[in-house]
Amino acid sequence: MYSYTMVQWLFFFYFYCLFGWCFESSYVSLKSRHLVNRGFMRGPFLPLYGSGAIMMLVVSMPFQHNLALTYIAGCIGATALEYVTGVGMEALFKVRYWDYSNQKFNFQGHICLSSTLAWGGLTILMTRVVHRPVEQFVLAIPSGVLSAATYALTVYIVADFTLSFKTAIDLRDILMKMEAAKEELERVQKRLDVIIAVSNEEREIRRQERSQRADELIADIEERLGSLKVKIQSEVSVYPDNIKEEIQELRMKYRMSVENRTQLRTLKDFYKRQMIKGNPTMVSRHFKDTLQELKETVDERLGK
Repeated sequence: MYSYTMVQWLFFFYFYCLFGWCFESSYVSLKSRHLVNRGFMRGPFLPLYGSGAIMMLVVSMPFQHNLALTYIAGCIGATALEYVTGVGMEALFKVRYWDYSNQKFNFQGHICLSSTLAWGGLTILMTRVVHRPVEQFVLAIPSGVLSAATYALTVYIVADFTLSFKTAIDLRDILMKMEAAKEELERVQKRLDVIIAVSNEEREIRRQERSQRADELIADIEERLGSLKVKIQSEVSVYPDNIKEEIQELRMKYRMSVENRTQLRTLKDFYKRQMIKGNPTMVSRHFKDTLQELKETVDERLGK
């Protein structure tokens, strides 16, 4: 059984946060062929790895002398942690920072069978190989030094997490505002379709068969406004004054929505860009196309 002080447990958590960041960032950087600061936080820490490591140690304690039960406990404990964390982050930030939807036997994209089986193996690796030298290293550190280091790390990590949390919330708000602007564009497009259909005495209004990207939507609205402008200038009697005023209002709404989206997608804040860059696999069920736009913006800034 592990018998550590609260300071030692906390230091283990920070150590594995750092270890996880080194592993994950190295893997993603090699795969992407450029340096990637992986993870949610700005500094070199991945809380999910730290939480996972501590969870593995805790759930395996009753089964330290039974390899099979250690494996099963790791599978269950780590999968539960991954699911709860994934669901919580998506509910809060409207974005998934990992997604298993393309994996077989996945559940809601948050967990999958292959990941669960891997967690069990990692639990054995953690408890039988990795943690033993780490434990010896930490226990050899003088109590005063360990306490001071842990206190300093706590201050730094709490500050980092707070700023990173705010950045993620701001990014969520940008996605929501961009989506709202897109919905306004869709309303403008539909109303223009009605005006054009009525003027042409058509019985049915053309319906979009699929959801359009914002750039496609903007191009369509530009085409409609251009067509209406030509008609108004060439055939004054086609539209009454109230319809002309409505077209002008729609034009203003369109311009404002485009301007708002353009300002939002520029992502002037460095850390918002870094959060997207550091999580290339992040997806969003709620704002799929909008998030893709932001990813493309970041890629453009990086010159990709």
